[in-house]
Amino acid sequence: MKNIRNFCIIAHIDHGKSTLADRLLEFTKTVGVKDMQNQVLDDMDLERERGITIKSHAIQMDYALNGENYTLNLIDTPGHVDFSYEVSRSIAACEGALLVVDATQGVQAQTISNLYMAIDNGLEIIPVINKIDMDSAHPDEVEDEIVDLLGCDPEEIIRVSARTGEGVPKVLEAIVARIPAPNGDPEAPLQALIFDSVFNPFRGIIVYFKIENGSIHKGDLVKFVNTGKQYNADEIGVLKLQMAPRDVLNTGTVGYIISGIKTSAEVRVGDTITQVATPCDKAIEGFQEVKPMVFAGVYPIDPEDFENLRTSLEKLQLNDASLTFTPESSVALGFGFRCGFLGLLHMEIVQERLSREFNMEVITTVPNVSYKVYDKKGVMTEVHNPAGLPDPTLIEHIEEPYIRASIITQSEFMGPIITLCLGKRGELVKQDYISGNRMELTFDIPLGEIVIDFYDKLKSISKGYASFDYYISDFRDSKLIKMDILLNGQPVDALSSLIHVDNAVTLGRRMCEKLKELIPRQQYDIAIQAAIGAKIIARETVKQVRKDVTAKCYGGDVSRKRKLLEKQKAGKKRMKQIGTVQVPQKAFLAVLKLD
Repeated sequence: MKNIRNFCIIAHIDHGKSTLADRLLEFTKTVGVKDMQNQVLDDMDLERERGITIKSHAIQMDYALNGENYTLNLIDTPGHVDFSYEVSRSIAACEGALLVVDATQGVQAQTISNLYMAIDNGLEIIPVINKIDMDSAHPDEVEDEIVDLLGCDPEEIIRVSARTGEGVPKVLEAIVARIPAPNGDPEAPLQALIFDSVFNPFRGIIVYFKIENGSIHKGDLVKFVNTGKQYNADEIGVLKLQMAPRDVLNTGTVGYIISGIKTSAEVRVGDTITQVATPCDKAIEGFQEVKPMVFAGVYPIDPEDFENLRTSLEKLQLNDASLTFTPESSVALGFGFRCGFLGLLHMEIVQERLSREFNMEVITTVPNVSYKVYDKKGVMTEVHNPAGLPDPTLIEHIEEPYIRASIITQSEFMGPIITLCLGKRGELVKQDYISGNRMELTFDIPLGEIVIDFYDKLKSISKGYASFDYYISDFRDSKLIKMDILLNGQPVDALSSLIHVDNAVTLGRRMCEKLKELIPRQQYDIAIQAAIGAKIIARETVKQVRKDVTAKCYGGDVSRKRKLLEKQKAGKKRMKQIGTVQVPQKAFLAVLKLD
């Protein structure tokens, strides 16, 4: 056990985590030359296309130093704020972390956020400055920033280039020298923490775990403590590039177990595995439950696919524990699910994965956040969907979630960023200079305001330099109202939204104009209206497609033309009574893109 090291790599987006992981695998000869490729651990097509890590990936490396053999368990983690739950789960299975900072960018918001998460879990931090081979690198300034942040000695910081491999051997030596070995009891009853799981169509659910105490043998009868279910350990092993079966796994090891589990509800990330014969006293205190930030309805395009969508979401949830969903129904879209996501990128990735991995084409409604609604009797209900809002006459007040946002930027972009945040009903809490011309701005902003396009706008006005991180701080009383969109007098519940009273008229007008562009013309006029209660605040009309019925009337009395027009008018009226307006998927998504 003294020769095992469990560590993860944490960093901001695009600071070179996956590239550094590639070099570590190359230097330890874990991956052969023919299997080597960029982002070798990122096994999803989506990750390669976008150049981002979506899932944490665990792999075991063998490393020899001074005549001793060491086992290094590496977990490569995502950098985007939407996947911070993946990072928290990886941290729970480690004793140390490599903190990677880009020599061209310096310390950024997600660097600080992930660092605090690691420190809270008592991990040993090894700071690494990456991309020192770049022309625009300024490693001395970045070193000063890290020293300010960590309070460490400059000698402890390792300078590397993950692209060329320079400095990577020093990283491996530091992992062995500075990260402590796991400190479990090999003689105690088995206690293993589940930190991930994947669905395999042939072998059932494969569970990844880290053994805190005791050991597990192939064929053991094991129990999952929280669910109380018992299974046979048909296969256990460690995670190389492919799964490598073993007969026994000891304390401190990261490994997998296959026991023919078919139902996704039986596996919970954060659960404890123990033996039935000699169970442990209590479960390991797992990490916090995930709290979704953004809610959206997900509906199958064909209503008959509802059960297939449920199965697809359950399988996806195994692979992505931060996804939550509950069934709901909509007048416009039929039966579907109200899904909780960690952010808009997370929502986009889930939609893309449903399409690619499960061949499920879905309609996604306008995303919104959860609100606390208090009625006249003082009873609080949590509302995730504008359709679930009680009658306005019964509501005493509504509270919305606020976030504490940290934005790190160069001082030249400070003015436009403050203007953007104040325009989103934000309040400036403080501003601090980090070093040179880099500063940290802290705001309190309503979560509902940043959910749609805030991050894109922030990147645009700062030329990509500003970095952004946030956490939910509290709920505050707000003047919120429900705005409905009516098509020919019928409300489309999927387009309803809860918005601040000051923004209602402008947003209603813009939504009507956008829908007018996107809804195809029909045989009759379509009235698009935005309404608050019974009051109409905006209206647009999609003009009907008309045949010129008077074309064949040349000359003669005007009453002949009028008769034909009246006949056409009556037909259009009858059509309007039985016709329904088809709202294309583009229209639901276009509401997000209102600029």
